[in-house]
Amino acid sequence: MTSSASSPARQHPPLLLWGIVALFVVIPIIEVWLLISVGHWVGLWPTVAVLLVSAGLGAWLMSREGSRAWHALVEAMKGGRLPTGRLADAALILVGGILLMLPGLVTDLLGLLFLLPATRPLVRRAVGFVVARQQATRRTGEPADTVIPGEIVEPGIEEQPD
Repeated sequence: MTSSASSPARQHPPLLLWGIVALFVVIPIIEVWLLISVGHWVGLWPTVAVLLVSAGLGAWLMSREGSRAWHALVEAMKGGRLPTGRLADAALILVGGILLMLPGLVTDLLGLLFLLPATRPLVRRAVGFVVARQQATRRTGEPADTVIPGEIVEPGIEEQPD
């Protein structure tokens, strides 16, 4: 017999599970289709050149932005500040560089979004939103947007019988 706390998770698979399914099933299918389409449109060698340039760009951007993130992380630690944003940036830079080095146009676009300083804060906020929502769901066993009716009872105030 299962507990009632685990039943909402079984009814609604977490967003992370869908993300993993998309990562390993849907994205490669889209990548292959897009590469074949682009290959037919511009030719084989220009398509291969785009993939090689994007891999090189990913390695270079990951090195440059990773170095900047590392220095910002060290400076925050020296200043006694919590480096939460800098840690998130470092993780996004690592993932973005890996995505750019993978062959594929969709992963290249995602990698650029993770790596470029102009778009990284937007990605960081979106990831933070998804993580906070997942944490709220895990904590309560209910989706984050579920409203549970109730009433506020002030301590020390007792109800008078009618």
